[in-house]
Amino acid sequence: MANIGDLPEDVLVELFSLVPARELICNCRLVCVLWRDVVDLATVWKRKCQREGFYHEKWDKTIKDWKIFYFLCSLKKNLLKNPCAEESFQSWNLNPNEGDKWKVEDLPGTHGRDFPSPHVRKYFVTSYGQCLKSQLIDLKKEGYWDQLMDEIRPDIIVKDWYAARFDCGCRYELCVKLLSADYIVLNEFCPEPVVIEQWSDAEWREISYTFRNYKAGVRHILFKHGGQDTQYWAGWYGCRVTNSSITIEPGRSP
Repeated sequence: MANIGDLPEDVLVELFSLVPARELICNCRLVCVLWRDVVDLATVWKRKCQREGFYHEKWDKTIKDWKIFYFLCSLKKNLLKNPCAEESFQSWNLNPNEGDKWKVEDLPGTHGRDFPSPHVRKYFVTSYGQCLKSQLIDLKKEGYWDQLMDEIRPDIIVKDWYAARFDCGCRYELCVKLLSADYIVLNEFCPEPVVIEQWSDAEWREISYTFRNYKAGVRHILFKHGGQDTQYWAGWYGCRVTNSSITIEPGRSP
């Protein structure tokens, strides 16, 4: 009587491409040598990428490991929690929190502009004293294992949006650090603060940066941003921030 082990390799590839990735690694791969070898085929993982929308023909020659590429695509998410203030200040550490402190307001806000994306409805706003907020991301808890970060070193993409009120100048700053397991800084992106003068266009501006070819040993990411107003007015006239993101993506040629 025939059994599944007698099926041709191309049929097994097709069947395995339908199985959840965790089951392939933790169960199917352990059944026998044949299944292990088929599960390890690049064809299986490329087929899974095709099925789940992680594939484009132009990437064929730039992807070295389809299994790693699949896992990076399936894990892709914004590692920053509550980036658009929908849950007030939940998940954020506010320090320092000076002047009249941080506040959450609805878009577009007084003397403000609508955000480019309609799904963003709120923003965080600073006061006349320095206001910074941060999040510390534990990569292993988010599903990014040590070997992946050390050997593949996928791109770490940082994006943030900031704006000023029309009637008040402000100062915006951002600092993102890649940290070891012992919180030693291995790489960082800390550009010069941006000063927006009073009577600006109040438009939302995006800042972005991609960490590539960083040192091995990255286990945490520290994201910190904020600022203050430059007129030192009581209330909330400082920089506005929202829709911040950190994503980890497979590095590839465009």
